[in-house]
Amino acid sequence: MAVSQTGLRPDYDAMEEAELVRRARDGERDAFRAIMRRGNQRLFRTARALMRDEAEAEDVVQEAYVRAFTHLGDFRGESSIFTWLTRIALNEANGRLRRRKDVVDVDAIEAAQNGGGHVIMFPNADPAATPEADVARAQVRRLIEAEIDELPEAFRLVFIMRDVEECSIAETAACLDIREETVKTRLHRARRMLRAALSERLAATLTDAFPFLGARCDRITETVLARLPE
Repeated sequence: MAVSQTGLRPDYDAMEEAELVRRARDGERDAFRAIMRRGNQRLFRTARALMRDEAEAEDVVQEAYVRAFTHLGDFRGESSIFTWLTRIALNEANGRLRRRKDVVDVDAIEAAQNGGGHVIMFPNADPAATPEADVARAQVRRLIEAEIDELPEAFRLVFIMRDVEECSIAETAACLDIREETVKTRLHRARRMLRAALSERLAATLTDAFPFLGARCDRITETVLARLPE
């Protein structure tokens, strides 16, 4: 069992996923908090890929956590807890989109695919760790995020999960309930549409897109905990 350096409390940050889930089921709020901290960024990025709005994405993540952890007994352990949570977040996001009748038209997806992606001119910044380089990276990240938002929904979700969140093909397929071959095909098309924007010099920037760490991560974690019964 993972124990903190003081020996007075478990080290939840070092704990295996299965142990965290077991403790969360037993009502340990700190285990619940640790699961949220590990999953916050993925769930936020996935929800934002559908909602294309940060405030709505945060609402989706909160509702998904509350729904998940009030029904944690339904989790059978057949997949990662984070795959299960991602599915719940996707269901919540899709439900909101259906309610506002913002369904993506298949014809629009095909038209976007045939029309190709947008071309972005990126600053010729030195990747060295300087203030100027940091500013350039932030500008490029915003441009990448804007271009990702322009992808049709089906491609946007796969791209976010595979290239931004770095999920495996199998996990992406499981989360989105599609075949692995479909994941590969959609990712290829998404990359093709973004080829001009996603050059080699910016590959490292992708893992920084749509950040949801630090104070934002803490805030949503504590908000969800406050909503749950003791």
